[in-house]
Amino acid sequence: MRTSRDVRSGRSSRPRHRRVLYFPHRRLWIMECSCKAQVPAQDHGGPSIMERFKRMLPPSFKGESDPLLAESWMRENEKIFRAIRCADEDKVTLATYMLQERADVWWASLLRTRFEDGAVDVAWDEFVRLFRAKFVPEHIEDRMEQEFPSLTQGSMTVLEYEARFAELSKYAPHVVADERRKAKKFVMGLKPSLRTRLVAFDHRTLDEALSAACRQEGEMEQ
Repeated sequence: MRTSRDVRSGRSSRPRHRRVLYFPHRRLWIMECSCKAQVPAQDHGGPSIMERFKRMLPPSFKGESDPLLAESWMRENEKIFRAIRCADEDKVTLATYMLQERADVWWASLLRTRFEDGAVDVAWDEFVRLFRAKFVPEHIEDRMEQEFPSLTQGSMTVLEYEARFAELSKYAPHVVADERRKAKKFVMGLKPSLRTRLVAFDHRTLDEALSAACRQEGEMEQ
């Protein structure tokens, strides 16, 4: 019922709905927030360490008798570990995941006989020692060390020779401790036709000698 006061003031006694019209939207928003709060938070920690490792396409190792392959496999794994910031306690699990055939049989046997089927944790340094003892034994290292001083380019390209030089030089660190000595040793092992073009120059690093040798090789092939 409208009163005289309502008539005088010009106000209607009909309920006003302006505030109510917006309330359902506000209520819906409140309900949505409440529902979202009840949903368990998803794990946003990113991919596992194994997934990150596999994305880097790590090499496999089958237990080949060539110690240089074993060294290369170990070096590539170390490189990946640094890239993905791998903790020491995860390294053995990741590396042994890539062992195949003879190497996999060796590790499975070692786990069973020395580490109680994996119940005993294996430190990375311990794995490296065992791996090298099996696939890069001491007598092989001695042979590589003896081969390095007599290494020459022969029928290899400059890049092939440098790759072999780099591999074998690891077994004779006392010979290549100084960069100038390393560069000189590299130049002296080149083919005579290349060596005569480079021997008169003082190459301060192996990279300088390699660059000069590649350049001369390219000119000679033209």
